[in-house]
Amino acid sequence: MAQRSWAIPPFVTTPAFLLGSVCLCLHLAANNQYDVFRDELYFIVCGQHPAFGYVDQPPLIPLIAAASYSMFGTALLPLRFLPALAMAATVALAAEFARSLGGGRFAQTLSGLATLLAPVFLVYGLLLVTDMLQPLTWLTCSWLLAYLIRTRDERAWLAFGAVVGVSLASKYLILFYMAGLSVGVVATPLRRSLLKPWLYGGAALALAMTAPNLWWQAAHGWPFIELGKAGASGKNIALSPVGYMLQEALLVGPASAPLWIAGLWRLATDKSAPGLRAIPIAYAAMAALFVVIHGKAYYLAPIYPTLFAAGAVAFESWLIRPIWRWRAVAVIAVSGLVTLPMVLPVLPPPQLIAYSRAIGLSPSSSAFERGAQSPLPQYFADMFGWREMAAKVSAVYQSLPPTDREHAVFFGRNYGEAAALDIYGPALGGPPAISGHNNYYLWGPRGFDGSVVIAVGGDAMWLAKLFEDVEVAGHLDDPYAMPFETNINIYVLRSPRRPLAEAWPALKHFD
Repeated sequence: MAQRSWAIPPFVTTPAFLLGSVCLCLHLAANNQYDVFRDELYFIVCGQHPAFGYVDQPPLIPLIAAASYSMFGTALLPLRFLPALAMAATVALAAEFARSLGGGRFAQTLSGLATLLAPVFLVYGLLLVTDMLQPLTWLTCSWLLAYLIRTRDERAWLAFGAVVGVSLASKYLILFYMAGLSVGVVATPLRRSLLKPWLYGGAALALAMTAPNLWWQAAHGWPFIELGKAGASGKNIALSPVGYMLQEALLVGPASAPLWIAGLWRLATDKSAPGLRAIPIAYAAMAALFVVIHGKAYYLAPIYPTLFAAGAVAFESWLIRPIWRWRAVAVIAVSGLVTLPMVLPVLPPPQLIAYSRAIGLSPSSSAFERGAQSPLPQYFADMFGWREMAAKVSAVYQSLPPTDREHAVFFGRNYGEAAALDIYGPALGGPPAISGHNNYYLWGPRGFDGSVVIAVGGDAMWLAKLFEDVEVAGHLDDPYAMPFETNINIYVLRSPRRPLAEAWPALKHFD
């Protein structure tokens, strides 16, 4: 009898599959560390109030977060599995995009590796946040543009519209890419598509997929626009053009700068596919706009896998000798591995702080908003202190006389504080939570009159202007939390000078 021979499927040995698998395994190993992130707590609570939209994001990520919580509680691995999977797919597609542009194995490897180890994308693969799908959807749109240019199959615009629709269900950021690309379409041979129905069909499909969320925003007075104005008018750090691009380099890895710059050059000068010039045109338009409106540097991050792929193809044509190709891969790999502990929770906090000092990277280098910073980078610091806050606030609540407990509510200064009590508080016998921040404001005071309020932070003298009775009942002191969430008092506030229902409109802050 002839023995059956098992052959390894060819795709298993491709850079796309290998690097995508490495990315997934890396995140499955690292994502289970530290604790639930501030925004993840908030998204869980938002998802428990199903809607077509929220003040600060579309519905997809909150619904995913709430579904994970309903099945697995606050277990980190299932909560963060989809970000890990999305980033693994992004790495694989970056390598595949390089292949579609004519790149060989070296170009595919360099493109996928740069995407895999870029600090900003390591964070996107770690957290269940609205940015997690952006690199994948932007890169898919770039791939579809290249496919359209190569095959002249105008039906690609329908797939393009569907991808945009999915992206808009998680975050509105891709609208900036679409605006930039629209300039590029008009300025390149892609404008021929304007005379055919498929582009408009794709736009109609994206609009139809987004219509329920647009209806929600319109019905609530477009709160997302108000939120965006708050960021541009002072919350976000204002950077000069040079400062903005330097922070871009830190986000995607300084060693990768020659790669994405080469990608811009290749896309802008490729005579065989002049339609691809739409991408560098979009990049320039978005970078200029984000500097002007004080947009955060990571708003531009999703375009970099596209540029890595194009740059890798350019490098492959320049670096003929194998030794130089190996050196290029080594530079990307070593640089990425050096910064990896700063963006994935692979070190205990004390060791991470020592490591960041040793390599000369302070938490402020990754900050996008004004204010004091923790000894840890902000995305790590916002994983600490929430359980302690919920436990101590719950203990204060349980110590109140029964008559006070009947009326007591926790007022969070921001959605992180309120969500921490909503998620961790019930098991600890904690109070219900309300807040004037973002979507919590729309949920209102939940029937509480404000006669007994538990709050954290703030100055006792200022609180005395709002309540006749101000009592310090505890203290929060987590060493790794954000500064405004630690070394602060827990207060019990009684006898408000204004009824809560009357004061509620003044408590609103969308930011």
